[in-house]
Amino acid sequence: MKFPGRFTSGVLMLLTSCAALAQSELDVRIKPSNDELKANIEGYIGSLGDRDEEALLRFSRGAEEQARKAAQALGYYQPQIDSDVKGGEKPRLVLNIDPGEPIRLRNVTIRVGGPAAALKSFRVPSSDMLKSGAVLNHGRYEDAKRLIQNQASRFGFFSGHFTSQKLMVDPRAGVADVELIYESGPRYALGNVSFEGDTPFDEDLLQRMVPFKAGDPYDSELIAELNRDLQSSGYFEGVRVDAAPTAAKNDVIPVDVKLDTRKPRTMGLGLGYSTDVGPRIKANWTRHWVNPQGDSYGWEAELSAPRQNVGLFYDIPLDPPLTDKLRWAGGYQYEDIDGSDTLSKLLTFGPEWHSKLPSGWQRVISLKWQREEYQLGDDSGLSTLLMPGISYSYLKSDNRIDPHHGYRLTFESKVAKEGLGSDNNLLYGTALIKGLTTVFDNHRFLGRVQVGGSATNGYNSVPPSLRFFAGGDQSVRGYDYQSLSPENSKGDRIGGRYMVAGSVEYQYSIAEKWRIATFVDQGNSFNKLELPNLKTGVGIGVRWVSPVGPIRLDLAHALDDDGGIRLHFSMGPEL
Repeated sequence: MKFPGRFTSGVLMLLTSCAALAQSELDVRIKPSNDELKANIEGYIGSLGDRDEEALLRFSRGAEEQARKAAQALGYYQPQIDSDVKGGEKPRLVLNIDPGEPIRLRNVTIRVGGPAAALKSFRVPSSDMLKSGAVLNHGRYEDAKRLIQNQASRFGFFSGHFTSQKLMVDPRAGVADVELIYESGPRYALGNVSFEGDTPFDEDLLQRMVPFKAGDPYDSELIAELNRDLQSSGYFEGVRVDAAPTAAKNDVIPVDVKLDTRKPRTMGLGLGYSTDVGPRIKANWTRHWVNPQGDSYGWEAELSAPRQNVGLFYDIPLDPPLTDKLRWAGGYQYEDIDGSDTLSKLLTFGPEWHSKLPSGWQRVISLKWQREEYQLGDDSGLSTLLMPGISYSYLKSDNRIDPHHGYRLTFESKVAKEGLGSDNNLLYGTALIKGLTTVFDNHRFLGRVQVGGSATNGYNSVPPSLRFFAGGDQSVRGYDYQSLSPENSKGDRIGGRYMVAGSVEYQYSIAEKWRIATFVDQGNSFNKLELPNLKTGVGIGVRWVSPVGPIRLDLAHALDDDGGIRLHFSMGPEL
């Protein structure tokens, strides 16, 4: 008899489904209860597949032996194991296990000899689980061996070996002795670094990117750091670093680096939006290397309804070239903020010395000349200032795009002296502190404090770019961008000498990339060092974690003045 193909396929699918439903079960019962031992036995035996009752009976003896080995791995050398097979639609193999008394460690000797013994970074395993009286665990014994071997490989003890590696078990006495003795041998050193590839750069520039000197003791982290630094330099498309112990001569390992230079020019174009400035277009163009010394230059521009700017830069690498540079920077910015009574045409130029301090702080020392034509309400003017300045910033974060813990600190100060390239005396400073922590995976707490201040004997001549305003996405939500400001007699917002703003925010994760938030913001700008009249905004929001950082949509209510509700949209990392 012939059946249609569709009918045959249906029968096969039904049989397959029934087979899946008839999967055999393993039931491990341990008295007294021991979850670790139960999991280890189940892992050793694995899936029983679709064995029927008869197949399980044949398999039961092998399962008992596997259970015995799994018990021994955790120190139970004399377990009592009985098996039983239950028939039915889902055949079941039942293992009843009395593990008995475990083997305990008696004499434990773990020692590292040779030069590694004097190296503070070389850690000898000393867990409480590997001390006399602890229950024998074969896994911890193997972990101790691997830890020693991995450290020997990291720190360059490539001739090292175990002179003794013994695990001696006496099941009758219920004890075991461990003896791990490692002789490290000499520590290898890093040799000269040679670069290969068609690169336009001076050998001196390349060597200044190397984070170690020839003759330094070997450390695989230094090799990894060299690879990371070359990749992040912006000069290369491909980097391969080889430091093979087999190539060593007289215990010195040569380091060979193969480089593939990137294309010299790149251009970027991006679109964005925030409620502070509305839609905006960003563009940039960079020449990543100009000469064998690694100089670079480029421009970047941003266009939005209230603000348009373009900036030029020329960078000269210093020592070390990956973190320190001399930048010559200039730019022009036109800003006309609707409703803020502020118009500014700002031209800047000057050198900046960027450096990373051993403590991890980023420091920028600058000398900036700026010329600003401005209008503040009915006041207008032309300001020229030559300002030496210094700024420090520090970021500690467990993830640059979407951190769970971290903080950012930023401090900046600059000064101008009338008669020394400036038409006014001015001392200007700002500080920003941000913090973020996550508890119980789903609960995130964010905090932010911003302060700023200036001292001058001619405040009416201070241009808008050096006055303080508050309000907006990054300041006090619930209020328009730069709408919190002292006013003149006509009600024009003219900026203040000082500013303070802060925020406390709580976020709760409702899905892998989605969070809901609630927040309270406070702040204002003012002219007198008295208890300021802080404006408060409260609200709720939603966060979506995109590849470039969280996208934030907030609904904020201003509690002061005329009140009202304002929608805020912004994006980017939270630190």
